[in-house]
Amino acid sequence: MEAKGIPQKGVPPMAELPQAEEININDIVRQYLDGQYDLICILGPTASGKTGYAVKVAHKISEMAEKGEIAGGTAGEIISADSRQVYRGMDIGTGKDLGEYGDVAYHLIDIVDAGTKYNIYEYQRDFEKVWNEVRKRGNVPILCGGSGLYIEAAAMGYSLPDVPADPDLRAELEMLDTTALIRMLESMKKLHNTTDTSSRKRLIRAIEIAVYESEHPVSRTSALPKKTCFIGTLVSREDRNARIDRRLDARLAEGMVEEVRRLMDSGLKAEDLIYYGLEYKFVTLYLTGVLEFDDMKKLLATAIHQFAKRQMTWFRGMERRGVKIHWINAQRTASGRQENCAG
Repeated sequence: MEAKGIPQKGVPPMAELPQAEEININDIVRQYLDGQYDLICILGPTASGKTGYAVKVAHKISEMAEKGEIAGGTAGEIISADSRQVYRGMDIGTGKDLGEYGDVAYHLIDIVDAGTKYNIYEYQRDFEKVWNEVRKRGNVPILCGGSGLYIEAAAMGYSLPDVPADPDLRAELEMLDTTALIRMLESMKKLHNTTDTSSRKRLIRAIEIAVYESEHPVSRTSALPKKTCFIGTLVSREDRNARIDRRLDARLAEGMVEEVRRLMDSGLKAEDLIYYGLEYKFVTLYLTGVLEFDDMKKLLATAIHQFAKRQMTWFRGMERRGVKIHWINAQRTASGRQENCAG
């Protein structure tokens, strides 16, 4: 058990959970159509129910159109903000759960081959194209995901000033191992040489620069959203960890190990799969004989718990930088009363 208030090595300190509120999706949709927003974003940590909630919002939009409350034929289209669901063939381990979307259109899933080093800049480019296409169709774009960098690249895209030192960020990065740091940096920029990764000090500085550049809007691309309504799916830590554990059992039963074995048989090297982290890292270590099955499962569950904490830390950091996130209980209906997203 964790000692209260004392962070464990490699685990960010626990922040207090935000208060859940109720929101009226009908009002948010009308505000979007009136031009108060140009994007609805559903964000949250893994296993918090964000995909299901995004689908509910899309269904609500279609229902409003059918009732004549908004223009006929208007629909919600979901744009993924998941850094691993872009890869084809990586389905169970990334939790694509494509059946959950039903008849709702979705984008930026299965767009590049596994083994590709897809990065944040490519994602911003692809998001911009899809977002504009959805709006041209008269539909409502719903960004959905848990990858903080991808969410910020889509909803808060900016460019790059001089970068001061950030002692707090450096302290957080020091808790990660070198492989995780390299993977983080590769997700943020193309590595044209080995200078940035030649030492932990250079690696941490490179990430510090990339993070700062993503957080300080010196200039905005005219073709990216500027008025995003952020809705966060909230779940207690205990519930979240229990869901993660149940989901891991289900994914193993569905054939996650076999999925990773197929990827290896198709020619992907073990180090390429380990690069993607979490499920692919630990299952690969099992398949290559580094870990026994029970150890793999235990270590993977712990890693996912820690990953979910880091996601929440990122989102709370967005709030500290002035982003308003309306936290909701995603298990309730998408048509709650009380507050809308204004402000």
